[in-house]
Amino acid sequence: MSAEREISQMTGESVARVLSERGYNVSVIRCGKDLPARLATARIDVVFNALHGRYGEDGCVQGLLEVMGIPYTGSGVLASAIGMDKIACKRVWQTFDLPTPEWRAVAPAETIGASFVLPAKLPVVVKPAAEGSSVGVAIVRERTKLLPAILKARTFGPEVLVERYVAGKEITVGILGTRALCAMEVVAEGDFHSYEVKYTPGKEQFLLPAPLSKKAYDRVLALALEAHRAVGAESYSRVDLRVDARETPFLIEINTLPGLTNLSYLPKMAAHVGVTYSDLIETILDMASVKLREGENP
Repeated sequence: MSAEREISQMTGESVARVLSERGYNVSVIRCGKDLPARLATARIDVVFNALHGRYGEDGCVQGLLEVMGIPYTGSGVLASAIGMDKIACKRVWQTFDLPTPEWRAVAPAETIGASFVLPAKLPVVVKPAAEGSSVGVAIVRERTKLLPAILKARTFGPEVLVERYVAGKEITVGILGTRALCAMEVVAEGDFHSYEVKYTPGKEQFLLPAPLSKKAYDRVLALALEAHRAVGAESYSRVDLRVDARETPFLIEINTLPGLTNLSYLPKMAAHVGVTYSDLIETILDMASVKLREGENP
């Protein structure tokens, strides 16, 4: 039920195919407002959460599954909510003194006029506070483009994030369990990694491992793992960073339910370190759990 519904369906279809091939009894349930009834009717033992975006990635479905006592893959309610809310996530990272570009939140009713204060000199990045897959994201290089970019971002949610644009390399790190798998540079065709670029074959190049000095590479891996732990993420995630010309890394966002399609980043990084797509899916399934500790259930 989010702007990422199409990608969710692609992830779900890929995951269902792999698990079926490995002998699991798989039921594909498309998320809607009747989800609780459908889960109860289907007598689900464990949920592989293939949803991206609102409701599925922000803690809502996780909370439902906790109430129903159904084990599920990925992070729990709190980590999911923090990871999806870019503003909350920035605040958590800053509490842990983790580097992230200068930023500011734009309140829903805030007027964007001549007195609007930017967090840094242009260019800046404008994005919805709670969407993924680069939905509603714009790089603003001229002051006159700021208001249109914020208005566009607001169509995906009331809160908007404005942050300093870091010129340099787009680096992403896959996390599986307690391990940072590797760092990959993603080179986009055009201005940036838009939704269209991400999900159109041939519009991105992937450099594995990311072309960084050993010191910078190790720092990126360590920083991504710190970012994952800081928000309380579990099982798996993907952490996105920008690395500037001096090889200084800056955290951009964490995806607590990264895509698992044939074009997605995490499977590429897993394959680079010898983890096949099928093994990746089954490993994620094996880490499924209900997050409430024993004895806390009424």
